[in-house]
Amino acid sequence: GLSYSWIFNNNTLYLQEDSRRFVSQETGNLYLAKVEPWDVGNYTCAVSSAGAQRQVWGPPTALTLRSDGVMGEYEPKIEVRFPETTHAAKGSSVRLECFALGK
Repeated sequence: GLSYSWIFNNNTLYLQEDSRRFVSQETGNLYLAKVEPWDVGNYTCAVSSAGAQRQVWGPPTALTLRSDGVMGEYEPKIEVRFPETTHAAKGSSVRLECFALGK
C-alpha cells in the first residue's frame, strides 16, 4: 500500500497531535482547518510504497495569505468518500474520513 506525508519548507510535518491539520491516507490530501500566518510556506507531498521501498516527492506548492481578507469561493459542503461497503473484524478499529468545508 501507499503512505502519504507532507513536507513543509523541507521539514516533515508531524501531524499526529495537530488538530488543525490532517493528511488523508485515502487520498493523500492535506487539510488545514484554519490557516495561520505560520502556515505560509512551501508544501510538498511525499508518497511512499513499502512494497517498492521507494518514496516519491511531488512538486512544491506555495501557500500564501491574502492581504485583502477575502476568503475563497467555497460553498459549505461535506466531503464524504466512504467506500460502498466497509468490512471489519469484530473488535478491530475502522477509520472513516469525513470533512466539512466552507466559509
